Amino acid sequence: MSCHHDRAKKQILIWKRFPVSVPSEAPLSTKRRWWVLAIVALTQLVVVLDGTIVNIALPQAQADLGLTDVERQWVVTAYALAFGALLLLGGRIADYWGRKRSFMVGMVGFGIASAYGGLIGTGIELIVARGLQGLFAALMAPAALAILTTTFPSGRERNTAFAVFGSIGGAGAAVGLVLGGVLTEFFSWRWCLLVNVPIVLVAMIAAAFLLRESKAEGDNKYDFLGTVLVAFGLGALVYGLTLAEHGWNSLGVWACLGAGVVLMALFFYSQSKIAQPLLPLRVIASRVRGGSLLLQMVSGSVMIGMMLYVTLHLQIVLGFSPLLAGVASLPLTIVISIVAPIATKLLPRIGPKPLMVAGPLIAAVGMVWLSGLTSTGGYLAEILPGMVLLGIGMAMLFVPMQNLALLGVEPHDAGAASAANTAAMQIGGSIGLGIYTALYTAGSASGTGFDALVSGYSAVFIGTAVALVVGSIIAATFIRGPKETLMPMGEPAEKVLHLG
Repeated sequence: MSCHHDRAKKQILIWKRFPVSVPSEAPLSTKRRWWVLAIVALTQLVVVLDGTIVNIALPQAQADLGLTDVERQWVVTAYALAFGALLLLGGRIADYWGRKRSFMVGMVGFGIASAYGGLIGTGIELIVARGLQGLFAALMAPAALAILTTTFPSGRERNTAFAVFGSIGGAGAAVGLVLGGVLTEFFSWRWCLLVNVPIVLVAMIAAAFLLRESKAEGDNKYDFLGTVLVAFGLGALVYGLTLAEHGWNSLGVWACLGAGVVLMALFFYSQSKIAQPLLPLRVIASRVRGGSLLLQMVSGSVMIGMMLYVTLHLQIVLGFSPLLAGVASLPLTIVISIVAPIATKLLPRIGPKPLMVAGPLIAAVGMVWLSGLTSTGGYLAEILPGMVLLGIGMAMLFVPMQNLALLGVEPHDAGAASAANTAAMQIGGSIGLGIYTALYTAGSASGTGFDALVSGYSAVFIGTAVALVVGSIIAATFIRGPKETLMPMGEPAEKVLHLG
């Protein structure tokens, strides 16, 4: 949920520090610029909504379509995997092919995929629809941010525009939980996908009249080989982890995992050999930035995995309605929103490392608390305290992680660094869900009824706690150097990091 807020704020940070050139045409009028902001903000809302709204709908969708637990996981994974794997290429296409054109095509495709997902009749079709949503979101999201950057090149209006954009990223996750509950409870789970269609139609019509085309100059080449290698490599890894629900001694599990490792190794090798790679290796070569990338993957896996299984427990075991389950999930967002400004003020005083080491440990305690849930326990005693601790810890991690993800990045690598860190969170969520589903299957195999489900959820939460401890170790190992060298240059940390 809050990982979407983190992603939006991080993208904003990059573009504020490394503004791109604007077209040589006459600037847009003030009124027209604010209409452009409204269009882009609406698009951001759609992308963020789809990260949370479907979680609330999953129990009803599973019952309606007869999804297995693995297929249920893939409804979430397909979106995150396609989005994360194709985001780097999407950014290149937007810059080279044209930002308005890419934005329009992305919106049309996203709307069609959403309509398809809301009208399908089988679980496989729903997974395909979610994958298509991720594909077109990977084209639409970077184009939208580039349009915003070229529309507001500097000054107070730019700061206001990015503050609005960032606020949408944070509020959208919470809106998705509540809206998903309302639509599922009073209409149908299908409307959690169909709701995108009217939003996209309005944004598309307005964009056709208000947006101006722009594109990057120079030698424009696409790294299709790198795209194929990273997409199939990540897909093989996630599919291999999914197969592990039947046991780790399967030949298929190790064949897929081995193929994934080989393809990813070829991807990184290819990035070192071509002139215009998807991911310049210098972006991740820094020890600090590399550690931040790993932490993005850990945080993505925890946030996506935790929210899915908490939502399932609230609705299936505790019997919450979809709307009540959405409202019951809000404390995590609220706590992060409260603690993040405090962590921002602490950052220049104590530096990022203490926050990044302690934050995951506090969050891990919250996950251990959640792992103690029972089939007869209540929300206030068994769920809420864990959510509060998780929110405190993740806020302590998110704030400095945003800074370090971009530390020392050259202006011409800013877009690639942004896409890499955004993709890392989505990819971490995809891989994490594969692991957590295997843990859930193993944990629930020994019991019956609600007790079996609770045992599976407990195994997942223990797995997320282990991931967070590993994240703390990563921070302690990779985040090195005096705090002055780990702080943003040119602006106070409060101004750079607190964007709304």
